[in-house]
Amino acid sequence: MSTLSTADHSVSPPRIEIPRQYNAADDLIGRNLAAGRGGKIAYIDDAGRYTYDELAARANRFASVLGKLGLMREQRVLMCVHDTIDFPTVFLGAIKAGVVPIAVNTLLTQGDYAYMLADSRARVAVVSAALLPLFEPLLDKVPTLERIVVAGGPAGSGDALAGLMAEASPEFEAVATTCDDACFWLYSSGSTGAPKGTVHVQASLIQTAELYAKPVLGIRESDVVFSAAKLFFAYGLGNGLTFPLSVGATTVLMAERPTPAAVFQRLREHKPDIFYGVPTLYAGMLASPECPTRAELPLRACTSAGEALPEEIARRWRERLGVDILDGIGSTEMLHIFLSNRPGDVHYGTTGKPVPGYEVRLVDDEGNVIDRPNEPGELQIAGPSAAMGYWNNRAKSRDTFRGPWTRSGDKYSMNAEGYYVYAGRNDDMLKVSGIYVSPIEVESCLIQHEAVLEAAVVGHEDDDKLVKPRAFVVLKPGVTASEALAEQIKQHVKAHLAPYKYPRWMEFVEELPKTATGKIQRFKLRAR
Repeated sequence: MSTLSTADHSVSPPRIEIPRQYNAADDLIGRNLAAGRGGKIAYIDDAGRYTYDELAARANRFASVLGKLGLMREQRVLMCVHDTIDFPTVFLGAIKAGVVPIAVNTLLTQGDYAYMLADSRARVAVVSAALLPLFEPLLDKVPTLERIVVAGGPAGSGDALAGLMAEASPEFEAVATTCDDACFWLYSSGSTGAPKGTVHVQASLIQTAELYAKPVLGIRESDVVFSAAKLFFAYGLGNGLTFPLSVGATTVLMAERPTPAAVFQRLREHKPDIFYGVPTLYAGMLASPECPTRAELPLRACTSAGEALPEEIARRWRERLGVDILDGIGSTEMLHIFLSNRPGDVHYGTTGKPVPGYEVRLVDDEGNVIDRPNEPGELQIAGPSAAMGYWNNRAKSRDTFRGPWTRSGDKYSMNAEGYYVYAGRNDDMLKVSGIYVSPIEVESCLIQHEAVLEAAVVGHEDDDKLVKPRAFVVLKPGVTASEALAEQIKQHVKAHLAPYKYPRWMEFVEELPKTATGKIQRFKLRAR
């Protein structure tokens, strides 16, 4: 009996069959070997190119390494690894061995890593060489951490991933996990506070590929794809691992931070068919004089997630590159995009419609389902890729995962045409003069001003303890901040939105506080 998943895309939503005995890594790698793609390039990173045969052997070697390190089925390995071939090697090798990989943000502090190691009780951490100084002191501070394996370090070192793998077998039979077994964790990005270990099952990865990547995005075997969003991020994990492996495409990886210059370099060198970005990056790319044109870069598709894409940025990108950005929303809890625009049906300023296979609903403050257009409510989602829950956090799990429905924490409304419009996080929404104000709406208006690069809006109490909008603005390069400019920008908002929505206070800043995945941390701005 086959242990690989199958899908029928002649129906909507696709009919997906996942056997009871199922291992996600065995499926994602095995389907390509079975299709004769062993000699095809699977990954291109800053050091080289790797075929599907080489990826399979590397994953098998790491699975063997975990056994030699004493890790057993269902135990956890924390991985803080840059986007190189080592990431899919470690992630897929662990899953194949029945060990649970925990992919964490590579841009955090030592204190963050200490928290995640202690919370997860991971016995082994695999760490990129550049990050080792942050982890070495933790061997003496986190009692459950026994060993650190260094990815990208000298092969001769006993703790080097390359050395350990060189001595391991390239053959490994996947552990007989079930489709409902814990497969991997992702820690929530912390845009609203402390991160939570989000536990996903074996079946979830392929569900996102069959429901979104193939029918909505239209990914195919011949594609070269490049995700500026990193693999440790749920969005990036689908973009750069699950989706391309599901069809046998080729993925470009970039270890460094996704600055516009670094992204331009990869785009020009590799000419990808699909590019995955986030709103902040798209804005920065458009502001750069090095931004390519359609003639230089014949992209077929671009996507955005992580935060709502401002309409102005989307229109400018289409004018510059000649291709639409498919704005969507996903979450760590749902693993990838469940609500999206799609090719031929792009409505800028909206997040589109539900991805086939997912249901969404809007709920008011009293828990009633909203069935009227243009009325904001909390977005809730039902779909097959929902997480099992949060590790070691029963109260938060019960609050977020309610039967088949997952609370997103996002406020949305649905317009008369059935497209969903983002209004902000539940705790970001402002009530001004008794009326809800979406910070996203005000931010979108602010960045339409020719001097503004980025903006974030939060609530702030005036002298009468009434909440009004307060704006933090990053100006475009070469623009000088002044009181006159602040007043000019306020008048711009007044001219385009209802008067009560304009920011009463405006502060010019060098940058906005963000998670590594590009989400603005408004809770930090509210604390100022």
